Amino acid sequence: AVAITDHGVMYGVVDFYKAAKAEGIKPIIGCEVYVSPRRHNDRVAEFDRENRHLVLLCENNIGYQNLIKLDSLAWTDGFYGKPRVDEEMLEKYHEGIIALSACLAGEIPKALMRNDYEKAKEKALNYKRIFGENNFFLELQDHGIKEQKQINPYIIRLSQECNIPLVATNDCHYLKKEDSRLHHILLCIQTNHTV
Repeated sequence: AVAITDHGVMYGVVDFYKAAKAEGIKPIIGCEVYVSPRRHNDRVAEFDRENRHLVLLCENNIGYQNLIKLDSLAWTDGFYGKPRVDEEMLEKYHEGIIALSACLAGEIPKALMRNDYEKAKEKALNYKRIFGENNFFLELQDHGIKEQKQINPYIIRLSQECNIPLVATNDCHYLKKEDSRLHHILLCIQTNHTV
């Protein structure tokens, strides 16, 4: 199996689905959404500029429909620098979706990097409540990044204290080393920079 979790968009899922099926690989459709610190339509720079990542995966067709709804609303109602959702939207459209705590840009890892274990625990329990038992996972990543090595023991502790399962993931952006140049070009397009 392989998942697609593009940041804030789903326009690649149909081609991804067809290509995976053609190769006999189980496609998992998802999106790494941006979660607003307050309401998704709040737009006060000092409070709303920072977005937190959350990985959402479709468990079934209901989840796919809900993810499409979340992504559409993020673009039409929640756009502020990036397409954003909020916790109220996640509660409304959570059915059929499995959530992962995301990379270092996720809300729980960010709290842990600020040495705020209690805030991380509060957020982990809240996502467990929103998505349901065994539909929210804490991500462990190790790409040799210092911050990941620092917070991973705390993520394991959260898993044990909150009875939230762990999943080991990689922050993959391309398949082969030679694809790195194309990825760099795409990032430059996204961030309005030149190569």
